[in-house]
This record gives sequence, C-alpha cells and structure tokens, in this order.
Amino acid sequence: MADIQHGGFKRVWFITGASRGIGALIAEAALADGNAVVAAGRNVGAIVERLGISPGLLPIALDVTDEAQAKAAVRAAEEKFGRIDVLINNAGFGLMGAVEESADKDVRHMYDTNVFGLLNVTRAVLPTMRANRSGHVINISSIGGYRGAAGFGVYSSTKFAVEGITEAMHDELKPLGIHATVVEPGYFRTDFLDGSSLVVAPDVIDDYDATSGAVRRIAAQLNHKQPGDPTKLAAAMVALVGAPNPPLRLPLGTDTLAAIAAKNDHVTRETEAWKDLSASTDFPA
Repeated sequence: MADIQHGGFKRVWFITGASRGIGALIAEAALADGNAVVAAGRNVGAIVERLGISPGLLPIALDVTDEAQAKAAVRAAEEKFGRIDVLINNAGFGLMGAVEESADKDVRHMYDTNVFGLLNVTRAVLPTMRANRSGHVINISSIGGYRGAAGFGVYSSTKFAVEGITEAMHDELKPLGIHATVVEPGYFRTDFLDGSSLVVAPDVIDDYDATSGAVRRIAAQLNHKQPGDPTKLAAAMVALVGAPNPPLRLPLGTDTLAAIAAKNDHVTRETEAWKDLSASTDFPA
C-alpha cells in the first residue's frame, strides 16, 4: 500500500485485542510510524493505561463476538478518522488439551472469538475499504494454523479456519484493490501461555500423557522463554503494511519456517506414495 497521508496520518489502523500483548505492541509501533490507530478491546481503561492519550489514538470498547458492537466501533472509527486503511484481526485465545479432552463450552467460546469474532469485525470494516478501493486486512493466525499438533488440535482448527478465510478473501478482494494477508507467528515471548490467553482443558485422560500431556509439560517450561521477540513482530507488521505487494501468507519466526518446511516435505512424500490410489477415483477418460 502506498504511503498516502490522510488527515496528517499515514494510514488509519483498526486493531482488535489491543489492550495488551501483541495487539498493544502493534498499536505502539503503528503510532510511532505516524499512523492513526483505533485500539479496540474489552477493557478501554487498560488500552488508555498502556497507550496513553493522543490525537492519533481512538481507544474503543469492543467484544468481537458482538456483531452490533463491531459495527458501532467501525462507525466511531470512520467518524473520527474518515476511513480505515488497515485491519488487524488480532483478538483471540488458545485452548490446550487433546481433542477428546476439550470441553464443548470451551471449544464454542474459542470459535466465537477466533473465527466468528474475526468475521464480525471484517464484515463491518470491508464496506469502507470497498468504497475506497484500497485497504489491507491482516488476520493473525499461528504456527498452528499451518500444521496441527497434539495438544493444540482444536485451537489449530480455529486458525486453519482463519487461513482458509484469508485465502478466499485474498482472491475476492484483490480485484477491488484490497490486500489480505494471514500472519503466522511461532512462539513469541508474550503472555499467550498464561491463563489470561490460554485455556487449559481441565479433564486429563491418561492415554494422552505421551502426546498432549507432554505438550502441557513443555508449554509450562517454555512460558516466557519463547524464541520470538514480540517487539520485532510489531515492527514486521509496519513493514508488511508498507510493502507495495504484500504476501498472502507471512510466517514469523524460525520455528514457523521450520514447521512449514517439515509439513511441506511430509505432504509431498505422502502424496507421492499414495498418488496411484488418489488418481484411481476419476471416471475413465
């Protein structure tokens, strides 16, 4: 997206989940880069405490699972700044446990936020982007959005959904001058593995001790020791928005790059091994 000034600001960013963690860091980086920021989250007080007060900042209350509230937040942003150039769908949380261990209420709550909440905000923002024939929708996925793993299966399924949504939007929005990118962070040193961002399935099934159980133990040891620097992630978002030809998919972190390479290699080898059976299902030519 070209650097076009709007009301003295480079662009207007709308960021969900902006009260803490990666969302707050992205908001800080965008403000420092000369952008206006609509910082949306459940706790407006926490947003103001973290980001302060400035002409380029609009803190706004938003529960992404409430479609009417999402529409109201977008209207407030348009009234304040006149447009929205960048949407960062960052709000979400995780669920750790084997698929069988994951309670229905926790799964549904996570889908309401990670998938349906993302759709609520995206549908609210897209009309202004379509009217301007410009914009950039950035959906925060995960290393788990490219490959599922024991202990994070249901969480990964929400991020797989985000990846599929973004791929389709990339094709739908490109003719309208709007970019769509899915960002896949690996393990970054945030509070994601804390109770504030991660639900741990309370039911433990002994048969999964060597798989999801091992993941629970590793996560406890990894917390706040993750290899990724979240400040650099925020800087990468500014670079991504400034790129003239942004990618559909942006992995962040060497762990994500390694996971993608390993999955691609596995898929290639497995497809080759089973290609005769795969091809046998067509009608005769």
